[in-house]
Amino acid sequence: MEINPQPSPLPRAVLALGLVSLLMDTSSELIHSLLPVYVVTTLGASTLSLGVLEGLAQAVASILKMFSGALSDWTGKRKALAVVGYGLSALTKPLFPLAQSMGLVFTARIADRIGKGIRGAPRDALIADVTPLEVRGAAYGLRQALDTVGAFLGPGLAILLMLLFNDNIRAVYWFAVIPAFACVVVLILGVEEPERKTEVKRDAFTVNRNELAKLGNAYWSVVFFGSILTLARFSEAFLVLRAQSAGLPEAWLPIVMVVMSLVYASVSYPAGKLSDRVDRRLILMIGMGVLVVADFVLAFASTVGGVLVGVGIWGLHMGLSEGLLTTLIADAAPSQWRGTAFGVFNLITGIVLLVASTLAGYLWEAGGPKATFLAGAVFTILAFAGLWSAREQKL
Repeated sequence: MEINPQPSPLPRAVLALGLVSLLMDTSSELIHSLLPVYVVTTLGASTLSLGVLEGLAQAVASILKMFSGALSDWTGKRKALAVVGYGLSALTKPLFPLAQSMGLVFTARIADRIGKGIRGAPRDALIADVTPLEVRGAAYGLRQALDTVGAFLGPGLAILLMLLFNDNIRAVYWFAVIPAFACVVVLILGVEEPERKTEVKRDAFTVNRNELAKLGNAYWSVVFFGSILTLARFSEAFLVLRAQSAGLPEAWLPIVMVVMSLVYASVSYPAGKLSDRVDRRLILMIGMGVLVVADFVLAFASTVGGVLVGVGIWGLHMGLSEGLLTTLIADAAPSQWRGTAFGVFNLITGIVLLVASTLAGYLWEAGGPKATFLAGAVFTILAFAGLWSAREQKL
């Protein structure tokens, strides 16, 4: 890939979409950082139930991403679908503080992920639509970085509010409503969708075997390695439970997501810019190696400080890999199938995440945290070995 020595500036729409992600993630992570202890400690559910809930929530989002991505290819209207998705997620936020039972928490979590499923693929495809190739890695890296800034602002705000409201989770959850609705306003006013070329617009809204074959071998290679890696990256709720098992007080549990997300946000944009200049596969492989280290630290740490070190290393892995996988999908997919490509990738990895989170919960109950994180290390090593063996192939 030839790189322009004087790359174009990032489009305004990318910056706006990054701010949208920041606001929604602030809201979502404020809730999510407290959800594991709320479900397991307050409501008395098992860690296996938590794993199933988190995996199912992500799987639902992933299934919808496939159809919303294909729909955005067919209609050429990616922004409208993004508004619907972010709007639905915003509407679910008041349900969490209003909930009096596990049933409503479950409903709210699934509905929130439905919104994520509707918006995810069209938004990611829209970024590729508006961004020149020579800064594509930087664009996805910046959006991921701003998204992750929200992912540590949310838990950080949760800590302050938990201290202020004496561990009253319902009172804290009401503060998640404000940034959720603000993000919808920014999306509507701050993002202008480019006109789609008629010659690349699809004639019908269909997702079938013949059309999926048109995505190409390079695309399916990314999906394959991304799926293996997803087996190792079960729900981050288990990072919170790991810190709790090491003795971190309940009010301070959101610090886990703060630490992870701070490192994640700091690394994502530089890693994205670097991937515009070197082989993206190399950075991805480095990220896999970092995840193995994180798994071993989290498996054997005996103190809260040790667990937080492992969490920080986990965040380093995410910064080196998450935005990069998205960029690889954009690189490999034909422009007229880009929404479908993101949707299918998220569908497959979402199903794998359901399996991974359920397995993580089972291993936790059977063998404790050590069994869960060592299994994650094994899956990461398998993904690394597979990518290494295919290093001569073009992803």
